[in-house]
Amino acid sequence: MTRATAGRIRKSRVRSKGEPAPALRAARPGGTPPGPSRVVIERISPEIDGGRFPIKRIVGDRVRVEADVFADGHDVLACVLRVRRLDEEAWSESPMEPLVNDRWWGEFTVEQTGRYAYTALVWVDRFATWRRDLEKRVQAGQDVAVELLAGAEFVEEAARRAEGRDAERLAGFARLIRGRGASGARVDAAVDKTLAGLMRRYPDRSEAEAAGRELGVVVDRPQARYSTWYELFPRSTAAEPGRHGSFRDCEARLPYLAELGFDVLYLPPIHPIGETNRKGRNNSVRAAPDDPGSPWAIGSREGGHDAIHPALGTIEDFRRLVRKAREAGIEVALDLAFQCSPDHPYVREHPEWFRHRADGSIQYAENPPKKYEDIFPINFDTPDWRALWEELLRVVRYWVGQGVRMFRVDNPHTKPFAFWEWLIAEVKRDDPDVLFLSEAFTRPKIMYRLAKAGFTQSYTYFCWRNTKEELAQYFTELTQPPAREFFRPNLWPNTPDILTEYLQWGGRPPFMIRALLASTLGASYGIYGPAFELCEHRAIEAGTEEYLHSEKYEIRHWDLDRPESLRGLLARINRIRRENPALQQDHTLRFHPIDNDQLMCYSKCTEDRSNIIVVVANLDYRYTQAGWVDLALDTLGLDAKQPYQVHDLLSDARYLWHGSRNYVQLNPHVMPAHVLRVRRRVRTERDFEYFL
Repeated sequence: MTRATAGRIRKSRVRSKGEPAPALRAARPGGTPPGPSRVVIERISPEIDGGRFPIKRIVGDRVRVEADVFADGHDVLACVLRVRRLDEEAWSESPMEPLVNDRWWGEFTVEQTGRYAYTALVWVDRFATWRRDLEKRVQAGQDVAVELLAGAEFVEEAARRAEGRDAERLAGFARLIRGRGASGARVDAAVDKTLAGLMRRYPDRSEAEAAGRELGVVVDRPQARYSTWYELFPRSTAAEPGRHGSFRDCEARLPYLAELGFDVLYLPPIHPIGETNRKGRNNSVRAAPDDPGSPWAIGSREGGHDAIHPALGTIEDFRRLVRKAREAGIEVALDLAFQCSPDHPYVREHPEWFRHRADGSIQYAENPPKKYEDIFPINFDTPDWRALWEELLRVVRYWVGQGVRMFRVDNPHTKPFAFWEWLIAEVKRDDPDVLFLSEAFTRPKIMYRLAKAGFTQSYTYFCWRNTKEELAQYFTELTQPPAREFFRPNLWPNTPDILTEYLQWGGRPPFMIRALLASTLGASYGIYGPAFELCEHRAIEAGTEEYLHSEKYEIRHWDLDRPESLRGLLARINRIRRENPALQQDHTLRFHPIDNDQLMCYSKCTEDRSNIIVVVANLDYRYTQAGWVDLALDTLGLDAKQPYQVHDLLSDARYLWHGSRNYVQLNPHVMPAHVLRVRRRVRTERDFEYFL
């Protein structure tokens, strides 16, 4: 279909003056005539909330679109899938094909970052209907002279729509069909395949109908789907104890992160920290003179959200860190925390941006019974909200200008959905490669709404899903429609705020288990280090998830060479992820039965099944567990009659498996999981067998 033809689309044909109105369907409730439309387009997929929000893809993805398409009567329909970038006016088109029961499908490829629109367009194909009926009449031996004259008119109309050589060819076919020769020759011309192709190229679309709403696709760079995050506090990176770390110290840490295989370095807030009501060690309400305070208490006399803590360095030092990290294959992500310390310049310059208590003082943050006197939340209900929104957009654009293309957003669920939808759209309009990670541990529907509003990735409940049933149910939901169309999970076994009970007991095995689960269940995962790889497990008190000596309130010095470190395991896991495309996406995740509740089995594979990964994990960090895996071989494209090799990428051991049921045994103190690459048996021309 040419673009010239694609431009000749109208929702309905306009009648000439005096022309009788076409027959209408039954009136809608209320007596309003529904119009002359005959076609129906329903149940388009993928579609989020009736098209209110876009689906998400990455560059190079094929988007498969399906819809129910039908009309009254028995006429043949034609349907095309229309796609355009939002910054372009012209549509490109590809045909949609029928499946079964009036379900149609088509697909398109998204080749650039940015936003696309797509819709389905359908019309009654009068020529195809006539051609079908003509063939039936000919087969029945009926006289088709009159029908041939009607067909000639269809072809003549198409010739008037066509241009150049195509118009001449169509006119020639019309003369043949209308001619006075033998009816057999005229019928042969009418059913000629070349004519059918020309008629599809120049259809009568005067009464074509489009779907009720244009649907959207946000297309991101590949890191939106697959990324490996490492969070560290820059102030705790000094080579010697007792000194405040700097960006140069972070720079010295880059080879270590590259060795571990992380490609995103996430920094908590790097801004000046307030002194008023500063928190002390272990969240004490009284700070000692040398306590550094919480980085999330943003703002002091040195500046606010666009300033840097003086002890970390200068903006030039920060740009250098971003550049050096990129040279090491690592991207720097910044924390975006829209809140202020009492010393932030906003408090003095824009008191109207904060809530005030009855005594006139500004309301500090609370989550009763907890109080955060060192933080003032921003009041997004302020009458001056437009100026507030513009200022926060300026802050984001400032850091984008410094080379930042990833932001981890703190507590986005405490700000309006409309604000995020606006801000993210504004940023991505000019810089479509910027990515936003939502740190919202809240109710599921709120987390989903934030993802729909534009957040690229989202934190999940993975921290607190420990049993086989919990994990399988949760990740089945996240990786199947509709959630997978808009929600990209990023799995974190720990954060500076979350030391789960599971990690507080058992030493290294629980950390090993959670690292293996996070890195294989999710295409994107992250850890808060070095606390994680050094198996930091001490809580401030029993029954809490707060770290003892939390880095949120004090500078820590970490010995990266401690013998209990998971440094080697993390490096191997991340190398496995890089070398196996199956682990770089989530939509093929499938769970397989295993006859032990302490063991779970799941698989991922590439679309062509050239890369298949099967993971078997022991969820019990105390005892060895064993059981029989029951793989669904058909979903993996494996022949149940042929043996296949499974190569454990963690231990490098290889096992020959037969059929769907195979035995596994895992000691959590040695290695609590198998990460198995499935290799099929291949036979060469000389009868030499090997596994590929």
